[in-house]
Amino acid sequence: MQRRQFLHAFAASAGLMLPLGPHAWAATLAPGSASPTARKLIVVMLRGAVDGMNVVAPVADAEYARLRPNIALARPGAQDGALNLDGYFGLHPALAPLLPLWEQKKLAFVHASGSPDASRSHFDAQDYMESGTPGVKSTADGWMNRLLGTLPGETSPTRALSIGPVMPRILAGAMPATNLANGAAGTRATPLDKPAIGRAFDRLYADNARFGKVYSDGREAHQEVMNAANGGMMSEMQMADNGAPLPNGFPDDAGRLATLMRNNPNIQLAFIALGGWDTHANQGAGKGQLASRLQPLGQGLATLAQRLGPIFDDTVIVVMSEFGRTARENGNRGTDHGHGNAMWLLGGKVRGGKVAGDWRGLGEAQLNEGRDLPVTTDFRHVLAHVAERHLLLDAAALARTFPGLPSGPALQLV
Repeated sequence: MQRRQFLHAFAASAGLMLPLGPHAWAATLAPGSASPTARKLIVVMLRGAVDGMNVVAPVADAEYARLRPNIALARPGAQDGALNLDGYFGLHPALAPLLPLWEQKKLAFVHASGSPDASRSHFDAQDYMESGTPGVKSTADGWMNRLLGTLPGETSPTRALSIGPVMPRILAGAMPATNLANGAAGTRATPLDKPAIGRAFDRLYADNARFGKVYSDGREAHQEVMNAANGGMMSEMQMADNGAPLPNGFPDDAGRLATLMRNNPNIQLAFIALGGWDTHANQGAGKGQLASRLQPLGQGLATLAQRLGPIFDDTVIVVMSEFGRTARENGNRGTDHGHGNAMWLLGGKVRGGKVAGDWRGLGEAQLNEGRDLPVTTDFRHVLAHVAERHLLLDAAALARTFPGLPSGPALQLV
């Protein structure tokens, strides 16, 4: 194998960026004062625009059933009906594994939240949510990468971890991060784990002036992960998924992520994306296409919370999607691209058991352009609130992480 081929393959498996071209950029370490990484943040991105109005459904609003005669959730107590949250909102029944967290006040939602940018393009909207700069396409890095650069303490390649086919936009930037494949392959031994082969490559690259640092970072990251683990034509929906897998395997990935974070205290930030939420047709109500996606999502989040064990008390899990869907169902018994959505917050110190946000109702005058929920809470305000209250960022660090963030509501969720 040629040196360049090996480095490309190694970088892909380790999730590192290598300076192999004139426009490439390399992962570098940033100095910082010593500080524990005990406070964790996990972001779950639902690519394709999940229907927040059927995740947290306003079942007590008569307009809800009128706008959605075929796909509205039934009232609590009815067959396949919503699970009562507060008498007005109901949780999709496929998310029943999360109801105990709600009852323990460790789960909250922020309804009518999202990006202030009006785009209904999956690709633009996802880019804005990952860059943290709505409407600005020129931003080079992702907000989680910038966040990583503000955190105190030493930074290593495994402090920020992504699970997915490629390194996501949200972790792009100057700070090092590690990407693992979905499924068991992400922690499977490679030829480099054989001592003789590993030592041979160590001798070849460890002292290389150009590639030695990235090689050693990658070896270190891979070893940390291994140690922790052992204790065509695409359809429109597939394009909207942007490479993210369906949530079917999420419970297993969630269990592996929990094991990694529990066994390796160095991992502080994690990201995973799931696809399959672009439900233009045959969305279903209590059962059907959306329910089949929500069931493994709910099970995976419950598994993550359980298997994190005591770490869950110092973890916040944020679930978000690029935009919501239309308030009114379409002619195919589905929903089209909308605007406002519901963000989810889970964690041991989350002030849960409530649906937060400025909910204005479903009357035509209250809807955005008469068709979908308005965005009354900027998604960045939710993220900044978590960063400030949970990760203890000061004003300067918040400004670096979310540049240009306007003033917003005073949230009391963490």
